[in-house]
This record gives sequence, C-alpha cells and structure tokens, in this order.
Amino acid sequence: MTPTTGSKTAADIAALLRARNPLLLVVTREEARFERFAMEIAQGANLDLRCWDCATGISDINGEPKNGGTSAIEPSAALAAIRDSRERQLWILRDISAWLRDPTVTRGLRSLARMLPMAPRDQARAIILLSPTNDIPPELSGHAIVIEFPLPDRAEIAGLLDAAIAALPDDLKATACPNGARDLAIDSAVGLSQEEATACFSKSLVVERKINPASVASEKKRIITRAGLESVEPIAGGLDAIGGLDNLKAWLIERAGAFTQAARTYGLPAPRGVLLVGQPGCGKSLTAKAVAAAWQVPLLRGDLGALKSKYVGESEGKLRNFFKVVEALGRCVLWFDEIDKVFSGADDNTAADGGVQSDQLGAMLSFMQDRTCEAFIVATANAVNKLPAALLRKGRFDRIFFVDLPTESERVAILKTAMRQHKREAVDVDHAAIAAACNHFTGSEIAALVPDALFISYNDGKRELATADLLTVARGTVPLSRTAAASIELSRQWGKANAVPASSEVATASANVRRLDI
Repeated sequence: MTPTTGSKTAADIAALLRARNPLLLVVTREEARFERFAMEIAQGANLDLRCWDCATGISDINGEPKNGGTSAIEPSAALAAIRDSRERQLWILRDISAWLRDPTVTRGLRSLARMLPMAPRDQARAIILLSPTNDIPPELSGHAIVIEFPLPDRAEIAGLLDAAIAALPDDLKATACPNGARDLAIDSAVGLSQEEATACFSKSLVVERKINPASVASEKKRIITRAGLESVEPIAGGLDAIGGLDNLKAWLIERAGAFTQAARTYGLPAPRGVLLVGQPGCGKSLTAKAVAAAWQVPLLRGDLGALKSKYVGESEGKLRNFFKVVEALGRCVLWFDEIDKVFSGADDNTAADGGVQSDQLGAMLSFMQDRTCEAFIVATANAVNKLPAALLRKGRFDRIFFVDLPTESERVAILKTAMRQHKREAVDVDHAAIAAACNHFTGSEIAALVPDALFISYNDGKRELATADLLTVARGTVPLSRTAAASIELSRQWGKANAVPASSEVATASANVRRLDI
C-alpha cells in the first residue's frame, strides 16, 4: 500500500526520535489524528506515551491519570515529571503554546532539551509540543525541530469515505456511492481535515442517503473560508471571455497542458504563477476567473487582509496554515487580488505595524519558493511602486505581465464580448465608431457601456440597442485615464521597463517607439 503523507511525516518523526532529538514542535489543527500516529511511533520505538494538557493534567493517551493526574495541571508539573522519570517515554504537551512566553516554562524546556540526549537509552525521553500554529519563541528556536503535520491526502480521504460507507446498514451500502461518485467525492474533500471530511461525508449520507460530490464540494466551500480562502465561480467562456490581451492568453494556453500526467512524465515543470500589473478595470481579475475556467480547476481567492493580526508572528502563523490548506487542495488557481495593498510598506523596517507585513511577506515568499503542489498563483497589483522588491525578484513568478489600457482592436473585442453577454451579439452597431469614442477607456468602462445604453433604448419605447445609444453613454463617461492620469503614466513607465506587455499590439507600439528613439 502506498504510504500517505501523514504516515511519511510520522516516519520522519520516528527517525528524529531514534536520533535522540529531544524536543519537537508539531504544527497541526488535527490533534486526535496526530495522536493516533503518535501511538504507532511510540510503540515502534518502545516508548511509553504520556500526555499533558491544562484541563486533564498528566495522563496516558486514553485519558487515564498518571503522575498525579489532574493535580499536575500546571506545565511546570509536567516538566518536573519528565525530568524525574527514569523510563523510556514520549511526552505530548497539548496547547502548551499559551505558556511558551513564560520564562519559567521556556527555561524548563531548554534545560530538558540539553539534558535528555545525555540520558541512558533505557531512560530515553522525548517531548512533542502540539500546537495549531508555529509560534515558538526565539529562546526555543535553536532547540526545537518544527514539523508541519500535513492534512490528509487523497489516499487517507478515500479511507475515510470507505469507512463512512462501511458503517451504514447493509441495505444502504449498495446504493450509497453511485458510479463515478466516489472519485469525485474524494477530490471534493481533499484539503479538509479528517474531522471535516468525515462530517461532509456523513452529512451527505444523512441528508441524501448517498454520497453526492456536489454536496461535499458545497460543504467544503463553507469550511475553507475559515482558512482565509474563498471559492470563486470561474467565468463562463474561459479565456474567450477576455477581449484582447492576446500575449497573455497565448502564454496561458501554452501552459494549459502542463498539469497532465504526460507532462510530468516528460519532465515538464508545472507553471508557478503570474503577476498582473496595471490600472483597475483592465482585465486582471477577469483573467484569474477565466484561466480557472479554461484549465477546469477550482478558483480560490486568498484574502490576505483577513489573515492579518496586530501581533507579530500570529499573522505569519495564520498564513502558514493558509498555505498548508492550499498545499493539500492540490491543483487549483490561487488568486491574490490587489497584493500591493497588503504588502505596501513590507520593505520598510520602520513600519508602524511592528513587522506584521514583513512576517506575512516572508511566509508568502517561502510558499512561492518551496511549494510542491500544483497551485497556480494569479496575483494582481495596481500600484506597482508599492510592491516589495523581494516579491518581484526573478523566480517568484513565471512571468510579470503589464496590462495596459486596451488598444482600438481590443476595445472592439471587449465591446463585442459585452454585447454577447447581454444577448445583443446580433445587433448591428458601428463597433469601430464606438471604439474610437472610447479611446483611453479601461476594459470595464467599455463593458459598462452596454447595460447603460440598454436603459436608454428600453426607456425609448423598448426599441433595439443602437450605435447612438452607446455613443451617448461613452461621451458622458469620464474615464479613469483622465482622473488618474499621473498613476497610469507611472504604471506604464514601470511596465515598459519591468514586465511583458499583455497585448502584442502594445508590445509592437513600444518597440516602434524605442526604434524611433534610437
């Protein structure tokens, strides 16, 4: 049987214990699941398993009191019991992170970390600090090995589903999982904890008397919001819903097949992501929605602002948990909208947030550099001058695209797309004249012409939309390029120097300018 990610991590922990590493911090929000693995680790190493928490005191894994039981609810009592023991033991200290700022507790753990490796092997002891966040203080960072315990992988999720079906009465088992539903339900539950996945399966079985992948996916959407993720519906039509941006679309189409097994066998690396910079309303967010639809993968929006905390280290911990969920989810498009607002000032050591932004940036960069999952990042930014230099360094994103105001042909394409979305694709209007009137408009401003013009034609006897209606709206619009001319020019200068034009027409125009300058 193929080992699961959980069993592989458990094997790594067992190897660390055999090497006499005395202090481990295991980061997980699945206490019960990890402790089942810990029982196997302890048995394999011939270690007696002891647990401590502030409610139960010292007990065995089943909750039976040991070494004073509930009288030992202070962490100092547990540390003293570990120090004085002469038995081979593995200790799990639950929720001790709340006491790790206490110098007495920190000092006790540091002393044990130095003492335990020198104990005779027949008195070998080790400590596992169990915590949902990686908030270990600097005093312990040189003594404790931090291990991120993974969420259940696909194989574990499959076992949970099979167990849920096996627990049903015999007359329901045969119809509990219709043809094709099993694999889809497993895929839908990937990224959830063991308890969350089991709850999703159980709810589907109770409510619908069968496993419904759509119900599992719907329940999952509700659950993952707690991790700062939002499931977003991809836009219908995929990349065809984007007017213009042919350079960007061609690049995305070229990489669509990189997530297949054939690509892996060939040795083709999975694309990592793109950064789209430019003014609001030019199609950056639309692209994130379109690429997810084109690649037929889930679209998840990461709300980095919701993960921010005023406490240094806490934001980083939340973000690391966020990325752990993303890693477990596997293939998806991960969309970070307007990251310039989140990381503005992250390079400034004198920032008033006390380093919170820097912590978040560090966690973000670590994920981008080290991730092994097939999450494709689409990040958007308006104020490029506010982005930290470390985020723009080569290797963070596969490509940085600059999305400029649409060219004339792109304005026509955007107008036609908007008319199609409003069921007016067959209406005969002068697209060229309207595009000319919309010079220096953003894509969203052009798209907004159609519904606004429909109000005119509707109120004028419910007649069909006409060119004059669209021109009237266009002439009454004050575009962003007029109200934010300075920021647009700054963005263009940066884009020409540091990014690839999302439109080939813009690229050609820029090249011509450069040739004339020579």
